[in-house]
Amino acid sequence: MLLRYLFFSLIALNTLALPAGAQDDLSVDELKSIFERQKQAFSEAETNGLGLTRGLKLVTVDNVTAESAAGDETAAGAEPQVTSTAPALSAPAGTSGQTAGQGVSITAQGDSRPVRPSDPNKPLLAAATDQPMVFGQLAPELQVNLHIEFGFDSAAISDDQKPKLKTVCMALQAADIGKVRIVGHTDSSGSEAYNERLSVLRAKEVARNLIEGCGLPASRLETVGMGERFPYNADDPRAEENRRVEFQALS
Repeated sequence: MLLRYLFFSLIALNTLALPAGAQDDLSVDELKSIFERQKQAFSEAETNGLGLTRGLKLVTVDNVTAESAAGDETAAGAEPQVTSTAPALSAPAGTSGQTAGQGVSITAQGDSRPVRPSDPNKPLLAAATDQPMVFGQLAPELQVNLHIEFGFDSAAISDDQKPKLKTVCMALQAADIGKVRIVGHTDSSGSEAYNERLSVLRAKEVARNLIEGCGLPASRLETVGMGERFPYNADDPRAEENRRVEFQALS
């Protein structure tokens, strides 16, 4: 009886250790299936003219810019011109603004901005954009969130966190996916500007690790930081599960 109690106690502790909404423990096949369903949802939302489909709703977000991960591979001092290859999505009328619990963002096709290499622990000075970003609000069952434990005030990823990224990378390699967006999210601790900057840097560092650690082509990855805009747990903006990195298959 005592052994049985200890066994179930350990299961409970392991469950509590994983923040709500995180998919850190999913297998490669399970992640692959979700990514393929995401891709289908984005395609349907774009082509049906409604800006939504089962499990996905498109809205617009101002003052947010997605960057191609290929820009960070350019040598320091160069000024590459990076063009987004994500599908051109249009949000339906009346969906402007932002709603808690939303997922990944989509830029319009043909949007070009110079991208400079950046140190993941230095401030990022992102150019403002006049065009709002079309953002995909995915249902919880279609989201892929990792709870990566970054250092305080840092975008560095420790070695013990990298196996989580390896599993995601293997799933992306196995799935028929063209473009993936990596979205950094924070909780509401700190200022909005600080949280947004930190979320951008963390998304970029995750992309760098996927490129260098398991060979994903940089041209397939885009990064964006949403800061505290879209908490997974809208009832508690400071909750741990809101500090996450989200992956979405755009095409």
